[in-house]
Amino acid sequence: MRPTYLLSLVFIALTQCLSSPAEARETTDFDFEWRFTLTDSTAFSDPDYDDSAWEDVQLPHDWNIRQDMNPAIDGSAAHLPEGVGWYRKTFDAPDPALHVDIEFDGISARSDVYVNGHHLGHRPYAFCSQVYDLTPYLRYDAPNVIAVRADTRGGRPRWYAGAGIYRHARLHITHPLHVAPYGTYVTTPSVSAEAAEVRIVTTVENTGEQDCEITLIQRIIAPDGEAVAESTSRTTSAAAHASTDVTQTLTLPRPRLWDTEHPDLYRMETTVSDGTQTTDVYLTTFGVRTIHFDPDSGFILNGKRTKLKGLCLHQDAGSLGTAVPDRAYERRLEILKEYGCNALRMAHNQPAATLLNMCDSLGFLVIDEAFDKWKSGYYEQYFDEWWQRDLAGMLLRDRNHPCVILWSIGNEVQEAWNEDDEGVERANLLQDFVHRTEPTRPVTMAVQNGHQEKIARVTDVVGYNYLEARLIADHAKYPDNCFLVSEELPYFCGEEGNIRSYTPYNPWNLVRDNDFIAGGFIWSGVDYLGEAEAGSGGWPNGLFDICMFEKPRAAYHRSQWNEEPLVRIAVMDPSLDIEHGRDLWQWPNMAAHWNFPQRYIGLVMEIRTITNCEEVELFLNDKSVGRHATKDYPNNTLVWYLPYTPGKLSARGYNAGEEVAAHQLVTSKGTASVSLTPDRTTIKADRQDLTHITVQLTDEDGNPVQTDDRMISVQVEGEGKFLCIDNGDLRMERSFATEQLRTYFGKALIVVQSTARAGNIRVKVRAEGIDKTFTAEINTVAP
Repeated sequence: MRPTYLLSLVFIALTQCLSSPAEARETTDFDFEWRFTLTDSTAFSDPDYDDSAWEDVQLPHDWNIRQDMNPAIDGSAAHLPEGVGWYRKTFDAPDPALHVDIEFDGISARSDVYVNGHHLGHRPYAFCSQVYDLTPYLRYDAPNVIAVRADTRGGRPRWYAGAGIYRHARLHITHPLHVAPYGTYVTTPSVSAEAAEVRIVTTVENTGEQDCEITLIQRIIAPDGEAVAESTSRTTSAAAHASTDVTQTLTLPRPRLWDTEHPDLYRMETTVSDGTQTTDVYLTTFGVRTIHFDPDSGFILNGKRTKLKGLCLHQDAGSLGTAVPDRAYERRLEILKEYGCNALRMAHNQPAATLLNMCDSLGFLVIDEAFDKWKSGYYEQYFDEWWQRDLAGMLLRDRNHPCVILWSIGNEVQEAWNEDDEGVERANLLQDFVHRTEPTRPVTMAVQNGHQEKIARVTDVVGYNYLEARLIADHAKYPDNCFLVSEELPYFCGEEGNIRSYTPYNPWNLVRDNDFIAGGFIWSGVDYLGEAEAGSGGWPNGLFDICMFEKPRAAYHRSQWNEEPLVRIAVMDPSLDIEHGRDLWQWPNMAAHWNFPQRYIGLVMEIRTITNCEEVELFLNDKSVGRHATKDYPNNTLVWYLPYTPGKLSARGYNAGEEVAAHQLVTSKGTASVSLTPDRTTIKADRQDLTHITVQLTDEDGNPVQTDDRMISVQVEGEGKFLCIDNGDLRMERSFATEQLRTYFGKALIVVQSTARAGNIRVKVRAEGIDKTFTAEINTVAP
């Protein structure tokens, strides 16, 4: 029998660096005052090169998303071109006695980093964090220049990966005796209601010229700010130009456990001194929890069986591309949390560190995925040389996040089809490496249709993509295996041996009704760019569009993932202007409105009410057309047929005979106005914060209009910067860089970023055919 995992973990979510009393550690935001050019020359690494004519940009930055689309270019990259771009930034060096590192969260792709003309390193993988030591190459009598080259030529992933320094950058300035980058590793070998044993391994670097004695003290700060545990001091030797691992153990009394509903977080304060002064104070945010995957009971969190209500996510955000500011990620997660999602699969690459930090604080469970393919696809040319370094980097950086419950080593790899043992050997190679490097979580991989049984037997937990029927059969054959659905179709279910049976029985029903299935991850949670059909920008298969507007189809999983009573109405209409996407991922065209052409009057239409209530009653213009029990219909979806009559279509949900939920659709009049709804009316004046403004066409009574799209234009005044406008329709045929766009189903989304000055932002919108300007007012305040 394979071992099950009873895991106790305390994590490091975000290394928050504070200056010590000796002011020996400083972390500087390195996102601003970059220069950029979409040209290529070896001269660009020269510190004395004149870059004054280059474009001024800030990070995160994705040059690709603002280029013109070309249908002749592969749809995997959203029909956007390959290229080479350079970035340069000038900065002054600190005191020569200090140590300086630069950290990049992600560069797409094939990056080369230079400082003052010295080549620091090359990384081909677009999704890994990179840390370089600048200290030996700094100039103290002249400004220093960081130069970064990014090259997207020579093969790209199956999805849109962007281009350039598309994640954050930071400068870390420390005393030569300091905690190494990602240098704390915290676990809890035992956890009970009374106490948690907290074990911390700290890697201390001594980049100075002299050996020395060092002292480490650990202190735990509770969520309320109170110090609740402190270690005895530990003294050891630190050799010059070497690193030293120091292990210490603390007892945390009455720990507050981290879970999806109460993501309580502690801080570990690591103090390093050399006997005469404090040289480093390193703060680590962490949480305490236990996880366990069981062949019979699925996933268990803190001793409680927990079904993973999951979504697969790609990292792009529509017209923002992959240069996604933190607030855009945060908004996405807030919407998904409210929706009922508790788990995310980061498909198919290492996510941004800031995204994992948010998952920690909001209470999401995460599959952290290292790779898509192995020795096929775009990574094939790099696998042999780079897999170990890329995988190790993910484990080192992310090993202490409580949100991370599984390490994924691959997705739908070509080797899974091989009849020989190549795939099995490679899967064992990667899994053994993970077990040696970071053993506190199990390993998983996602297998596809037609995979060899032997490869699915390798990993601690096996993920099945769109194979729920085979998963159930394989569980009977291999009862010791732990299973989950790593990619779940949003509507249709396949039969065993026939993935394309198009059975209209939602796969979540199988995940819900079988305890041994740990959970399911719907493909996809949110629309994304890439893997495009000809003539489209991507697969429109998400429960949410790229603006994070919830689609009518999403009502089913909302009803399944929440206990709050719900009823929603959807009207079936195959003629809707919706890109259908690939066959398996389709959903019957649903409209969440009651506005149809005159020629539809009297046409019998199919209406669906999706609910978690026991009964639903449907009304047309306040006249009941029937009341039925939900149990008599599959997929918690009652089906009705009515001739189309304009007016009001409403539904009421009942539990134990009492009305507990309601929903209605009203036939709107013509477009008369535009409503602007910011997600926040006060944001920080930090040059990074955002406001997302929903644009909705309305009639004279304020009802939303979904069937009369208009061209809208945007103008931003005051202390804000226009970033983008989007409408959720992936079928773009030109650049995303536009300030004019037609609404889609009557809606659009405007994203505006703050400047560095506190004040006011005025977002002015005009709509085609309406002689009026509509304005949203946003305040910016000092951070």
